[in-house]
Amino acid sequence: MGEKLDRRKKYTRMVLKDSLVQLMNEKSFSSITVKEVCLHADINRSTFYTHFTDVENLLFSIEEEIITEMNRSLEALKFAKEEESIKMTEKLLEYVQKHKEIFEALLENNTGTSFEKRVMDIAKICLLDSTPATNTDAAAYLSTFMISGSVHVIKDWLFNEKKQTPKQMAELISEFTNKGLGALNV
Repeated sequence: MGEKLDRRKKYTRMVLKDSLVQLMNEKSFSSITVKEVCLHADINRSTFYTHFTDVENLLFSIEEEIITEMNRSLEALKFAKEEESIKMTEKLLEYVQKHKEIFEALLENNTGTSFEKRVMDIAKICLLDSTPATNTDAAAYLSTFMISGSVHVIKDWLFNEKKQTPKQMAELISEFTNKGLGALNV
């Protein structure tokens, strides 16, 4: 009986999360209410409040899930070689592509949260941990520059439904970060 309840809880949370993401892709986050999420999910409000305190808490739960999965993926990979870096970027892009609707909602819709910054901070830590640098200030600025550019390239690829595969995008991002404008002369 306890296992059945666990499955029901997981299902209810999944339906609520999916409903919020779908609503966020239709309208601004600030205008979404608990009532709308419940109607969309076909779940009553008391069930919603059993799992979440409000819409912001539901959004935070979605963000935490994504951040946790991204951290888990990054921890399993090493940055020692460029090929591994490209493979890691490709795996992350595959994840983004697989969860396209969620990323569009979290990155495009003004949620008032710091999801994009949190993603960038994760990437920055991984990059700085893997790159021996003598000037740590310069390395921090360079990593911010590289990661910001990469995130915006990924957003453009995601939102505009570009035709490149995750592997092609990973290679492009690697070229841009390693060669800068010189990559355009290829």
